[in-house]
Amino acid sequence: MESTGTTMSYGLLRYVRPELLRMAHYEPVEPVEVAAARLGIPPERIVKLDGNENLYGPSPRALAALAALHPLHGYNIYPDPDQLRVRAALAEYTGAAPDCIVAGAGSDELIDLLARALLAPGDHVIDLVPTFGMYVFTAAVCGGAYVPVPRHDDFSVDVPAVEAAVDERTKLIFVASPNNPSGNLLPREDLDRLLALGVPVVVDEAYIEFSGGSVVPLVADRDNLIVIRTFSKWAGLAGLRAGYGVMPRPLADLLMAIKPPYNINVAAEAAIVASLEDRELLLERVARIVAERERLSALLASVPFLRPRPSAANFILCDVTAGDAGLLRDALRAQGIFTRYFGRDGLRDKIRISVGLPEHSDRLLATLHAMGEAPRELGQSR
Repeated sequence: MESTGTTMSYGLLRYVRPELLRMAHYEPVEPVEVAAARLGIPPERIVKLDGNENLYGPSPRALAALAALHPLHGYNIYPDPDQLRVRAALAEYTGAAPDCIVAGAGSDELIDLLARALLAPGDHVIDLVPTFGMYVFTAAVCGGAYVPVPRHDDFSVDVPAVEAAVDERTKLIFVASPNNPSGNLLPREDLDRLLALGVPVVVDEAYIEFSGGSVVPLVADRDNLIVIRTFSKWAGLAGLRAGYGVMPRPLADLLMAIKPPYNINVAAEAAIVASLEDRELLLERVARIVAERERLSALLASVPFLRPRPSAANFILCDVTAGDAGLLRDALRAQGIFTRYFGRDGLRDKIRISVGLPEHSDRLLATLHAMGEAPRELGQSR
């Protein structure tokens, strides 16, 4: 009897690593067009405040650079596997040496490359929860053992608990600064204590342009410090997947050797270089987003059932002090306003709101005040 495609697929799964079949999937944000169609709302009515994207979009120079790519002398030719132009531009921006920089398809690829380079099966990855979900996801895919160390109630790192958790199998400590989804920075004294443990410490600075205080200058003097950054947030290039890492040269050389040869496509390469040439405008937009963050925080504080937390990023985490946070997310979605609800320990009574344009903040606040209170029962969120 001939096997069906379904039977063949199930048969193939017996060759898959068993732990991958059991692992939880990463939950990305839903595309606007998909969500709008499902909700029956025109896409232009969606206020997208769930993905921490930069709603000002790419810089004009980046858009011009993309438009200038010739169909027969750009898109059909492989990009530079050595990333020479990109690494030189990033070196000028960060002050790091070009050979200490590795570019990737978003900072997600740098997380993956580091895990593949440093983890053997069963090696420990310390994750300072709650935080960005890609650390535990990538550790699982690469066969690492996930070691969660809960943060304090104010989302600061419990450094003594990290010190107690480190053992001979610890190969990576991931720490986001500013942390996602809480928005708080890692103090320098905490970083020094983490680095003193001697294991590789990855500081994820995806949102650092919104706060300042990068630790990239420390990499030259610390042989276990790695910093990863992205163009998704400050430069509006989330859709092109453009990120990079700054690290000691021996590790950078290794990552350049094991990465996919052409991991930065020609469009991302052109947009990275052009964005850095247009940084003055982009940083002006960053300043606008920071100003709007502070305005939005004050507005959210006027909502009786919300308590916004301080943030050094382009989003605000809010405690839902009355009602159900998940149902509040649903009620806002029904009105075309997307926010992020995580539904896991430490975050079940919270929603995260990205900072958009001023008109987005105004519509959000009008909707929240019109509710009067956060939904408490399923029927109230529909």
